Amino acid sequence: MHRSQWDLKTLVLPLLSAAVLIVLVMDLFMGPAEIATSITPGAVVHIVMHHLHLEPARATTSSTLVADQIVWQLRLPRALCGLAVGMLLALAGVAFQSFLMNPLADPYMVGVSAGSALGSATVVLMGGTAWLSGLAQPAAAFGAGLASMLLITALARINGRVSAQTFLLAGIVLGTFVYSITRLIIAIANRSNDTGKSNAILSQLLGSLQGATWADLLLLAPFGILGSFLLLRSCRELNLMAMGEETASHLGVNIELFKRRIITSGSLVTAATVSVAGIIGFIGMVVPHVGRRLVGPDHRVLLPVSMLLGGLVLLLSDWFARVYLHELEVGVVTSLIGAPIFCYLLRSRLVSRW
Repeated sequence: MHRSQWDLKTLVLPLLSAAVLIVLVMDLFMGPAEIATSITPGAVVHIVMHHLHLEPARATTSSTLVADQIVWQLRLPRALCGLAVGMLLALAGVAFQSFLMNPLADPYMVGVSAGSALGSATVVLMGGTAWLSGLAQPAAAFGAGLASMLLITALARINGRVSAQTFLLAGIVLGTFVYSITRLIIAIANRSNDTGKSNAILSQLLGSLQGATWADLLLLAPFGILGSFLLLRSCRELNLMAMGEETASHLGVNIELFKRRIITSGSLVTAATVSVAGIIGFIGMVVPHVGRRLVGPDHRVLLPVSMLLGGLVLLLSDWFARVYLHELEVGVVTSLIGAPIFCYLLRSRLVSRW
């Protein structure tokens, strides 16, 4: 690698970090385009610093109290949830594509997202969104996602070994079946003329960060941190697996233990993201390919770069949907952005040499 190429790649992480910070601040002070807002970037910084006890409180007025409520209770938890969800989806996407040796693999192709959506939809249909102080819906989504992962893993285990190809096929088949049950639940809600329930379930299927709270972020954090830790410490094994299972085994990789780790941690973070934001497509499929184009296939660099890029894409998409598209579900925006980009990547033969 030429020195100039290496220097350019070392700039990717700091540039992405700066971009994430800029978009985060922009997301906090900009309101809907049709509504004038008086919240300035300086006011945003003061509100955040005050709540972190890094700056003393100033004299409060009705306008400053409203600004504080908007920034700290509404926009900041939503932005942080979007950032975390995007990072985790991209991280899982890199891991699954490398583990399954399939450039078209996506965290949602393994069936975990469909199971999570079913758990969430069931709670909505039962009218239990207020149960457990509002945590029943995300908790059910998370539990159903993990149950789907266990079932898919059991289906993919042949003679005590997990087949990557069978795992992917089992995930697609089970995910399709479970998704059909979720659509049945929507039909039941429509037949009962309960448009509120059907709209809530549809919002989960489309992927949305509307109404994200600090409680959602706290629910996401432990599972996201654990899953991220397990995936990030697998960089060496992922690099070796790129040379084939037999070669990786000769170089000291415990193949079956490695597979279980990737399946468990990838499914963990996927279930956690669906429990908070619903099904958000294309982040886990497209971002890893863009990351490989930026920094190459070395997972020691690719994983953190993809995490930042995924967080940036989802944060920017949610900002655009909130400010300019009248709170359109962010999953729709990521699909509209991701599909053309992925077609371009296919056309440029990036997938064939991923």
